[in-house]
Amino acid sequence: MIFPLLPLLLGFALDLLLGDPHGFPHPVVLIGRLISFLERRLRRAFPASPAGEKAAGCILWLITAGVSFCVPLLLLRACRAVSPWIALAIHSLMCWQILAVKSLRVEAMKVYDALDAHDLIQARRAVSMIVGRDTARLDEAGVTRAAIETVAENTSDGVIAPLLYLAVGGAPLGFLYKAVNTMDSMLGYIDPPYQNIGLVPAKMDDLFNFIPARLSALFMLAAGWFLRLDVASGWRIFRRDRFCHASPNSAQTESVCAGLSGIRLAGDAWYHGVLHRKPTIGDGCRDVRCEDIPLTCRLMTVSAVLALFAACGIRLLILLWM
Repeated sequence: MIFPLLPLLLGFALDLLLGDPHGFPHPVVLIGRLISFLERRLRRAFPASPAGEKAAGCILWLITAGVSFCVPLLLLRACRAVSPWIALAIHSLMCWQILAVKSLRVEAMKVYDALDAHDLIQARRAVSMIVGRDTARLDEAGVTRAAIETVAENTSDGVIAPLLYLAVGGAPLGFLYKAVNTMDSMLGYIDPPYQNIGLVPAKMDDLFNFIPARLSALFMLAAGWFLRLDVASGWRIFRRDRFCHASPNSAQTESVCAGLSGIRLAGDAWYHGVLHRKPTIGDGCRDVRCEDIPLTCRLMTVSAVLALFAACGIRLLILLWM
């Protein structure tokens, strides 16, 4: 019963220890290249009309999702035919590359270090690596909020949701989820030229994250209790503001984070030179400060550990049922 849990546990441990080493080949990079290749080819193959672009987006999603699931599945089957220990090693490496606890913390702390050194230009540059919005206009508070929102949102997208999918279907389902998430990150915009070709990727990302985002909010509330934060406020803001976002999922964890910390997040933001009007999240009982970034990272890490225990429990239940 313990052996099937080892890839998940070892992968999680490797992620905490190593993160995402620079120069190390990463399958998600290959997924991104596949998406870019298919986008170019399908835009040429389908009519340049809303219906044609939506059809291209649907085909792109099916091919990318299918490849991302089938390649690791076939690779693991081939490894098992040779040796279960080789399969364990490869599966553990795959789980490691699906998770993003350390890399998310490292990138967020680069923003904190720049802000702590009062280097706004470097802070803008650092936060631009982890957010999709335009950062050139952001002041120190805006940079800080952007980093906190990214860590809070990716507590679900980059950590807890992958853990849950790994628990249910191992690395093949985990890579399928990463492909869904990557397609949304690259194509899921409402501005030209993505509003049509990115429709299916954006909607499927909403679907795949619907349950994990809500579970992630609960894990984050539990983590807030361990960190002695204001859980009552976190629950209240979660209940009130969890839908204050164009996505049905993004504000789930952001609202908990805002409530636990007593700060205000979200609000208007620029994307690709276009101002997007957004509601705020949280009461803003105090001003946001750069120290809230490491606090949010601790909140993410504790939430991840709690989710790991839950994922192991889910995996054991599946094994018992089978």
